[in-house]
Amino acid sequence: MEFRIECSALTEAVAWAARVLPVRSPVPVLGGLLLDTEGGRLRVSGLDYEASARIDVEAAEVVRPGKVLVMGRRLLDICKVLPDGPVECAVEGSRFTVSGDGARFGLSVLPLDDYPALPSLPQVRGAVEAAEFAAAVADVAVAAGRDDTLPTLTGIRLGLDGESGTMTLAATDRYRFAVRTLPWKAAAGDESADVVVSARRLTEIARSLGRSGLVSVALDAGSAGFEHAGMRTTVRLLDGRLPRHDKLFALEGPAVAVLDRVRLVEAVKRVSVVADGDSPVQMTFSAADNSVHLQAGYEDDVASQLLPATLEGAPEMTVAFNPGYLADALASFEEPTLRLLMMGAGQRAMITDEAGSETHRHLLMSVRPPLV
Repeated sequence: MEFRIECSALTEAVAWAARVLPVRSPVPVLGGLLLDTEGGRLRVSGLDYEASARIDVEAAEVVRPGKVLVMGRRLLDICKVLPDGPVECAVEGSRFTVSGDGARFGLSVLPLDDYPALPSLPQVRGAVEAAEFAAAVADVAVAAGRDDTLPTLTGIRLGLDGESGTMTLAATDRYRFAVRTLPWKAAAGDESADVVVSARRLTEIARSLGRSGLVSVALDAGSAGFEHAGMRTTVRLLDGRLPRHDKLFALEGPAVAVLDRVRLVEAVKRVSVVADGDSPVQMTFSAADNSVHLQAGYEDDVASQLLPATLEGAPEMTVAFNPGYLADALASFEEPTLRLLMMGAGQRAMITDEAGSETHRHLLMSVRPPLV
């Protein structure tokens, strides 16, 4: 094997494929990246037991086609310090060499025969806009669980409905529940699916697939796949199902507050400075004063902030939230004005945009306010 390629193109390809490599593995070859040159292109592939990644890029020149398996993270370290400009790569005996602008590196070659075959892409079910998909995944991922003893709750529900042309993304850690819906183009009108994908993996995938064009979405019984602009990745599905959000999100007769999002975000951040541990941020709404009073802390260590807010459905309402959960929920919205639907202290509360649309909703459990 011997080829020439721009340093930037090689670095980007290696970095993209190296995302799936395990940090530590009892199988050394799983730490490798497979480089394959054919037809004037370079293909870089990597995999572990949960995910795989493959990317195709143009090579300036393929002198001798072939394949080589090298330690992926070491190759990435080398790419990061290579001089800008064209680089030459070649297999010389049991060594893979990378050189450019006077710099030269050598890497040991791993045995190709021991490397498992890259999984194929599952059946393509349709496509979604890359930018919308990335934004939606980021919006719901904040609500995914972090407890690996409850693996299903560490995932994001990916629901596909071909008839309505709607993709639903949802995540919950039992204390909060985020849901986003967005349009997608089904490959067939009756396409439907309801699976759970690792939130960490799906976030990495969505961020890496680019910000324009269509992303192909593929699913089978055990894995999900995504393909866009020469990049292809698969990830193993999580077992189980997330709870349905329909009944949880049905709030009957809530009090509804309307607030300025930016000012609320700043106020929550400000008063949370004294909220030690999981102590909550309390919000007291007044319809008569058109205000909300935020307060946090205990005894002499307290902070407060008064903001304008309208309240309908009750003369006043007091709720309290975990400050981190509240901050995450607010940060997932971009609209200038938000609606907060409240059932009361210790009950469910929902954040939506000002219009109350169902495309983006975030449910939080209010805790009992310590300061009344």
